[in-house]
Order: sequence, then C-alpha cells, then structure tokens
Amino acid sequence: MLRPTARRPILRRAALALLVCLSLVGPASLAQADSRDDLVRQQQENAQRREKLQSDMEGLDQSLVETHIALEDARAALPGAEAALAQARAELAAAEREQEQVSGRLAVAEEEARSLEAAIAEGGEKIAATRSAMGELARSTYRGENTVSTVEVVLDSASTEEFLQGYAVRETAVRAQTQVLDELETMAAVAENQRTRQDAVTVRIGELKAEADLAVAAADEARAAAEQHAAQIRELESEMATLAAALEGQKDDVSGQIAGLQAENDQLGAEIAAIDEANRRAEEERKRKAAEEAAAAARAGRAAPAPPAPQASGGTLLIPPVPNPLFVTSGYGMRWYPITGGYWMHLGVDLRSACGNPQYAAAGGTVSAVKPHPNGTHGNQVIVNHGYLGGSSYVTVYNHLSRFAVRTGQQVSQGQVIGNTGQTGNVTGCHVHFEVWKNGRSLDPMGLPGF
Repeated sequence: MLRPTARRPILRRAALALLVCLSLVGPASLAQADSRDDLVRQQQENAQRREKLQSDMEGLDQSLVETHIALEDARAALPGAEAALAQARAELAAAEREQEQVSGRLAVAEEEARSLEAAIAEGGEKIAATRSAMGELARSTYRGENTVSTVEVVLDSASTEEFLQGYAVRETAVRAQTQVLDELETMAAVAENQRTRQDAVTVRIGELKAEADLAVAAADEARAAAEQHAAQIRELESEMATLAAALEGQKDDVSGQIAGLQAENDQLGAEIAAIDEANRRAEEERKRKAAEEAAAAARAGRAAPAPPAPQASGGTLLIPPVPNPLFVTSGYGMRWYPITGGYWMHLGVDLRSACGNPQYAAAGGTVSAVKPHPNGTHGNQVIVNHGYLGGSSYVTVYNHLSRFAVRTGQQVSQGQVIGNTGQTGNVTGCHVHFEVWKNGRSLDPMGLPGF
C-alpha cells in the first residue's frame, strides 16, 4: 500500500493531469466545437470516464486508484495536446508565411518609393534646366537679340535662294522653341503624376508597416502557443512516466489486495450459502408440515388447509435499491485490473447515486447482517435474507453505505430504507453497490424485471 505521505503528491498529479486534459479542450477543441453544448458534452464524457475508472478499480487502496486515474487522465489528454500542438504549429507556419508575404510587399513598395524619389529628382533637374534655357531665350528675345523678322530676312537676302535658307532657319528655331515648351509641359505633367504616385506609395508603405507589425505579433503569439503546447506534452509525458513507475512499484500490493478481495468474496459466498441452507431447511419444514396437515385432514375426512403461499413482495419480485432511471457505472462480471493484468469477479452492479441518498430493500425479508466496516473493502454492509421468492432463495447485499437504517434480525418490507449511499471502504466516490444472490449464486441485477 502506498505510504500516507505519498497521497498528497498523487492527488496533485491527478489534479494536474485532469487540469491539462480539461484545458486542452480549449485551444484544440474550441476550433472544432460547433457550440458550447459540444464542450459541455466533452466535459461530461470526461467525468463519466473517470467515474467508470473509479468503479472498475473498486476494492483497491484509494491512493492506488487515484494514481491509476491520474495516469489515465494524462493518457487521455495526450492526443488532445498533440492535436493542439499540431494546430499551433500550423498557425505558426501560416503566420510566418503571412509575415514573409507582407515583408515582401513592403520591400517592393519601399523600392518603388525610392525609384519614384530618384525619378522626381531627375525630372526636377531637367525641368529646372529647360526653364532656365527658356528664360534666357525669352530675355534675349525681349532685348532683340537672336530674333529675325520675316521682313528682315527679305531685305537682307541677296537672292531668292538666300531668302529661302534664312526663312528655313527662322522657322526651325521657332519650331524648336515650341517643341521645348511642349516637352516642358510634358515633364511637368509626368512630375505631377510621379508625386501623386509617391503619395499613394507612401500611404501604402504605412499600411504595410502596420500589417507587418500585426503579422510579427501574430507569429510571436503562435510561436508562444506552440511552445506552450510542446511544454504541456513534455509535462504530460514526464507525468505519465512518473505515474507508470509508481504503479509498477505497487504491483505486489495490487496483487495482494486482489487476493484479499477474492477472500472477502469467498467469505461472503460462504455466509450466503449458510443463509440459503437455512432457507432450504425452512422451506422443507414448511412443506413437511403442510403435507402432515393435509394427511391429517384426509384421515379426519375434512378438506386440507391451503398451504401458505411462498413469501412474495408486492407486485414485483425485486425492486432496485434506488429509484429509476438507473445509471450503471460498473456492471456485473469479471473485472480486469490494468495495473497487474489480473481479474476479479465483480459480484454486483454499481449504480450512480449521490452521497446520502436513501437505499431501499429490494424485497421484504430479514436483515441477516449489519457490518460496520468503513475502512474495509466493502465498507458498511447490509445483507438481507428474503427467504423463498417464486420458489428460489434470494439474498441481497448493499455495500459502502454511509449510515445504517436497520439492525441485525430486523424484519423489513419491500421499499423500506435500509441505509444511505456513501463511499465507505476502498472506493473513491459515492455510489450504490448492489448484489443479488439466487440459490447461492450471484446474478446480474440488471437482467431482472424492473431494473
């Protein structure tokens, strides 16, 4: 058996494993859950799984049960943790891709801004040079320099050929001036477009920088989440190794406790066999007396009295110890203990019932035993002998009671309170343990009418 000082660390590990299991319902399952109802259902399933584990390990030392449940909690949490880690890593990869794409778009925009800035500067220089040249030409024209009118060309020409050449030169100069003016207007328009584009690119750069900041933050958050889930998995794996080692070291204790369980079952079987034998003798005596009375009546020439009907209980042979509907937390039959791989016969059925709820006699009869053993395997126990019902001897057993409502030798009627639901004995939670014995053999109560 585990030392009492080991109980607190085991409880801490059990709570830790359960906490991790429930917390992983968050990141991994929130994305998968369609509604709050799905999360509630998952939590209910976790609670039912733990309840079944507790019932299946009934009869073992509570610290062993808690260690095993903590290990199973950790094992149950591991797939969710791994799924959460995979999801976190996928989100991290997506965030890093987004960060890379935004950074690329930002680099392109900044390069365009630099190109526009250089083009605007170069265009500005050209416009300034052109405007300077045009200004000088305008000033020369105003002073009368470098200008020749058509009349002057005619008067100064010695021949027609000379006139034509002079006129062509004058027209070429005029066209050149006009072309320069047109180019100046074009350069000014291009410069204006470039400045407009530069303003738009500047705004876009600001937007991309904001997107880049968000992408970096998202990547950092996803990275932190992935690291957290990886740490949870490492913690779970470490916890599982610790718990598995603790259970491995307790295999001999478990084997001893299972042997003790079997011994107590054998003792209970012997007690019930004695009750059945007494019932059988009583039934034979009843039949013998009935036969003697019938023979005496026949000799006296009168009708024999009708034999008393076998004891019955209401309209139903046996009723459940708690009201319907019944929820089975651990059924009747052979149990497998995963710690050792050993088997043990579960002689009754475990039913869900809150601490303190009343439990009722399955049929009328005599209380043959009231056993106050709060720290024993079966805890506080009541055994009721129902005598012969429907031609068979019946005995019922009620374990783990928190208190008794009857005493040994007391007559009870069907439905009378015999005690209250508890968690005495080697159990980890309040529940009903109910056994039905028929002619010295246990049977599955859930196969009876009314169950």
